[in-house]
Amino acid sequence: MLGKLKLRLPEGVQDYLPDECYNKREIEDTIRRFFYLSGYNEIETPIIEFFDVFAGVKPSIEQEQMFKLIDPEGRILVLRPDITMPIARVVGTKMANDPLPLRLFYLGNVYRYGNFQAGKQREVAQAGMELLGVSDPEADAEVVAMAIQLFLELGLKEFQIDIGQVEFFKGLIEEAGLVQEEVEEIRSLIDHKNMLALEMFLKKLPISEQIKDTLYRLPQLYGDSQILEDAMKISRNPKCRAALENIYQVYGILKDYGFDRFVTFDLGMVHSFNFYTGIIFRGITRELGYPICGGGRYDRLVSEFGRDLPATGFAVGIKRLLIALERQGKLKQVPGVDVLVVAQDGQRREAYHLMQRLKRQNMRVEMFLPVDSSITPLDYARQRCIPKVVEFKVNAEVIEYEIGIE
Repeated sequence: MLGKLKLRLPEGVQDYLPDECYNKREIEDTIRRFFYLSGYNEIETPIIEFFDVFAGVKPSIEQEQMFKLIDPEGRILVLRPDITMPIARVVGTKMANDPLPLRLFYLGNVYRYGNFQAGKQREVAQAGMELLGVSDPEADAEVVAMAIQLFLELGLKEFQIDIGQVEFFKGLIEEAGLVQEEVEEIRSLIDHKNMLALEMFLKKLPISEQIKDTLYRLPQLYGDSQILEDAMKISRNPKCRAALENIYQVYGILKDYGFDRFVTFDLGMVHSFNFYTGIIFRGITRELGYPICGGGRYDRLVSEFGRDLPATGFAVGIKRLLIALERQGKLKQVPGVDVLVVAQDGQRREAYHLMQRLKRQNMRVEMFLPVDSSITPLDYARQRCIPKVVEFKVNAEVIEYEIGIE
């Protein structure tokens, strides 16, 4: 059994071969530069954290989805299933005296059990940003706009951002006076847009017909800004109306930025409502059946680490971006080698110095290392589509060959 496993990978992880690895790094470099130029500073947290970091405010990740370890003192550690929580830890402790707002971004891997990721991934490459210290709609709009602009920078087309507001659902639930088990069942049915099961479940509940009707309509409140007007007409609860007003404010700012064409609304987006506290959103594209990014406002999280601080942000899956860009024909080929250098005995120094000069000119250079005596440098260059060969002869003569590449 061990002999067979040494040729395989554990479920949920993958090798990135040269073409995909090149494009992954290109995407990461674009993301890093975009966030940096937008005034955000990069932060890096360790892969291993104490379990307690993730055991406070209920996140979207259950503890059963975490990879757990035990340290020599018997304490429970986890491979980080999320990066927002560790950032909240850092902000609440080591950055407690830094001036606000804090604009932070990250790139790194998270580790989760479960089948919720594309291809059942358990090692997930992510990038994301957090804007901390501002509770105004301007901050929510900045985060949504950053997601839109990032996709444009990456060359992604035919995408949209669905915006919801968890306080709208919370207002209905509070008015209904339901117990936690009933709330979770309704939330799950709405989030999965299971209309038949939702209708049957609501019929059994001792709540007003008006609230039943509004809860039943939630999965259908999806579309353009007309949805917000429809929701306002059927909303009497002050919390619900305040949630809609908040969406209107954020949408108005996005319209000022010229991004309204990318925005739709989904009041039936009610995932992780115990974690998020306001605007939530996700990015989707026609080529994928799952979101490429997700985020929202989470004002209670940093207080778990000793500092009461509003916050909002989003994360994007690098693998999902790769898939979406590939299906839209946006991935690049790995650039070929520009020059093949051949050095005969006694000429290695000169050949090596030439290679360094060419590399300083951003050229890809390779030294010819024969593995088969029957293959000449010119044959090798043609096989690898290398357009130029520079050969250093024993007599100090230097010959250049231009290879015709079809």
